[in-house]
Amino acid sequence: MSTTADTNQHYDLDPEIFGQFLDPLRKYSSALYDTGCETLELAQRNKLRFVAKRLGINGGERLLDIGCGWGSLILFMAQEYGCDTLGISPAPRQHEYIAAQAAERGVSRQVHTRVGHFEEMELPAGSQDAVTMLGSIVHMPDLDLVFRRARAVLRRGGSLYVSESCFRNAAARKAFDDRAGTEFVRNDIFGWGSLRPLSELVTAAEDAGFSITSVDDLTDQYRRTIEDWIANVDAAADAIDARQPGMAAKLRHYLEVANAGWGYTTKHYALGCRKAR
Repeated sequence: MSTTADTNQHYDLDPEIFGQFLDPLRKYSSALYDTGCETLELAQRNKLRFVAKRLGINGGERLLDIGCGWGSLILFMAQEYGCDTLGISPAPRQHEYIAAQAAERGVSRQVHTRVGHFEEMELPAGSQDAVTMLGSIVHMPDLDLVFRRARAVLRRGGSLYVSESCFRNAAARKAFDDRAGTEFVRNDIFGWGSLRPLSELVTAAEDAGFSITSVDDLTDQYRRTIEDWIANVDAAADAIDARQPGMAAKLRHYLEVANAGWGYTTKHYALGCRKAR
């Protein structure tokens, strides 16, 4: 695959399609069901607090979110923790939505975004206290470059949080990387994406100079999250198809494929790293 320039067409769909099946924050990554009884919205708020804890966020930090989606993390960190946040995404529609949400919530001074790809963007060295990548590194072909650049923008002592779906090992990747379901998600949904084993993420982080501070297995949490998304797609199928005919069935198929391999071929991990020196 050529470059990051042809990725992420999925995220430039009509924003209201996502509003039909995601939680009100439009967080498009794994939630965290602490008790198992939470609504999707509460579970997504749990997850954002979990991310803040893993990063050591206390209040007022400078935070960079790579692949910021619909802004759930940067808006939340600005509102709840007073952070000064910057989100990066190649999808223009997401930036328009985030700007409107930031104005509505009174955090426009703390929430900033830039259109483009992190690998190609000039950012001041040592300018961030924390960096996050929730489900975005799968769309970045050069792991070593991404981790090096993430470390470069962090101050000494700064933290990196990466959560990603991974093949459970190299053998599973070899066996399933070119299966029809994998190709459907990669090409028909995202444009480009590569699930790697966790070991490749850890190696790239360590080679870039990071210290590994935590590894959390969130596989069951993501399975539950996607089950909630599927239920929402089913409930809102008519409204989704009114926006884009046939999209509800396509979304359901994508989510079913994503949920089919949890624990068997794929896992979902959260990796915590620190720029210790």
